[in-house]
Amino acid sequence: MDKYFRIELLEQTPNPQRLIWRSAHQCVCEGPAIDDPAPDEEKAGEYAVKHLLAGDRGHWSPFEAPQISLNVIGFNHRTMQQITRHRVGVHFSVQSLRYTSVRFCEFAQNPTAEVLESLVYFRPVGEYRDRQGKRYTYTEGDRQADMELATQMLQHYARKIDSGYSEEHAAGLLPMDTRQHWVMSFNVRSLCHLLDLRSKADAQLEIRQLCELVWPHFEAWVPAIAHWYKTNRWGKAKLSP
Repeated sequence: MDKYFRIELLEQTPNPQRLIWRSAHQCVCEGPAIDDPAPDEEKAGEYAVKHLLAGDRGHWSPFEAPQISLNVIGFNHRTMQQITRHRVGVHFSVQSLRYTSVRFCEFAQNPTAEVLESLVYFRPVGEYRDRQGKRYTYTEGDRQADMELATQMLQHYARKIDSGYSEEHAAGLLPMDTRQHWVMSFNVRSLCHLLDLRSKADAQLEIRQLCELVWPHFEAWVPAIAHWYKTNRWGKAKLSP
């Protein structure tokens, strides 16, 4: 796991499994759901698994009621682009590269490998496969060459800014793997949808690592549902809800 990859909890719906229970209960109760006593959070989670999820029942609409918001930190621009394609039930607020250029210009004046890796993501040295399954090796020499090229790109960016270019014009010169922070919010169903698509073995390395960092937040928030998901869907590439 890249040391700069981090995901922090911002806000979340309290008692989410009880809210799922109330949402499901409203579908079958005669009066307002709020008038009937709800089970505690643990019992509500057990109900959600037994009556809405078990046997792939697919009764997903009550899972859209609770929301969780996470701050994604230090991931690369390509991963941000990939994940923001999945917009159904998901909110994204992404750090602009137009207004956040100071760190690149400061690096250009005093470039070091450590600072560069805090600004631009580079995959670790190792063995990889392309989308067709062909193996290749990413060597230390390859990585150093990539870092040297990225340094030149950031220095060129800084020169453009110094010469009067607008930030949005100069930003086109930044490396594709520039690190970028964002806020993302899910309901329980849309989070399961993302994990279905991106926790599987053939997903991009970085987005699988994103899913791994999301997981502890999901598990702490809706433990009964997370336990069912881990057993029945994690990494199995099932049809997304």
